[in-house]
Amino acid sequence: MKKILFALFILASVVLFAGDTKKEIARKLYGRIQIVDSFPDYEVRIVEVGGDLNVKIVDSFADSPGKWKIVNDLPDYKVRIVDHFPDIEIRIVDAFPGVPFD
Repeated sequence: MKKILFALFILASVVLFAGDTKKEIARKLYGRIQIVDSFPDYEVRIVEVGGDLNVKIVDSFADSPGKWKIVNDLPDYKVRIVDHFPDIEIRIVDAFPGVPFD
């Protein structure tokens, strides 16, 4: 019985403390985005080809995945641009923002 309870505890811990997957982050990363140097919500790397999220910078209606309105205050998310070990990779686009192949 103790082994079963221990196994259930381990399983619950993994589920509760597991981070978001790249696809989950990509689906929710839109709206008012602030570019920061420290204490980001997510770290992203900008790529030319591929990527987990196609991002279009917009002036208004940043209301779906991949649409970012860059702001200096009151952001929905804070993002830091990195070269290594990003949470997700983004590609800047002029059209068709969102999660590719979703």
